Amino acid sequence: MVDCSASMDEKLRVAQDAAVGFVKTLTAQDRAQVVQFNDRRTVLQDFTPDHRLLEEAVRHTEASGPTALHNALYVSLKELDKEKSGRELRRRAIVLLSDGEDTASLVSDDQVTELARKTEIAIYSISLRPGHSQDRNRLAFSQAEHLLTTLSQETGGQVHFPNSLSELDSVYARVAEELRTQYTLGYVSSNKRRDGKWRRIVVRIPERDDLQIRHKIGYYAPRG
Repeated sequence: MVDCSASMDEKLRVAQDAAVGFVKTLTAQDRAQVVQFNDRRTVLQDFTPDHRLLEEAVRHTEASGPTALHNALYVSLKELDKEKSGRELRRRAIVLLSDGEDTASLVSDDQVTELARKTEIAIYSISLRPGHSQDRNRLAFSQAEHLLTTLSQETGGQVHFPNSLSELDSVYARVAEELRTQYTLGYVSSNKRRDGKWRRIVVRIPERDDLQIRHKIGYYAPRG
């Protein structure tokens, strides 16, 4: 997902280059989609493993209009959840690039967070900090920073706040590396109640306090 609101205009070419670099890290087994958003969410390329199609879609992003970050995330979570396959275990993730300011959403922070919990889709966010001349936007950025940090913690993803566009390549590289190098763990809960309630989980590695573990922090129990 790429923020293509008017505030991204001067940053978009560098963002495109970095996103194309990320596409090049995808394997033949990966399927990706390119989405741009401003006050509307537009799918520029549907799910495909084809690097050429994905790179062309990234290059066709154009900056204009206000930003509806919450709306775009909410719809993307809904749409990606439909891609879930019961026949294979496939990691699902959203990689989001935005400059953080939301000016046009109808969906609230809480609605986005709740849906992220239910869909169990990891969210990796890259949020560009406002420049020194944009103090009026710092409150909006702070609010977006809180949401993106919460989403990364809730879903087992990660959030990055690069201080300059020159850091984008390395940030995308770190996201790509993490998506390639993950473990899938499962367990059977001793709580047999099918009450649909939110349950917290904690993952620890005995005698390895030096390691940092990222994972989703809970799940909804089945109902009925």
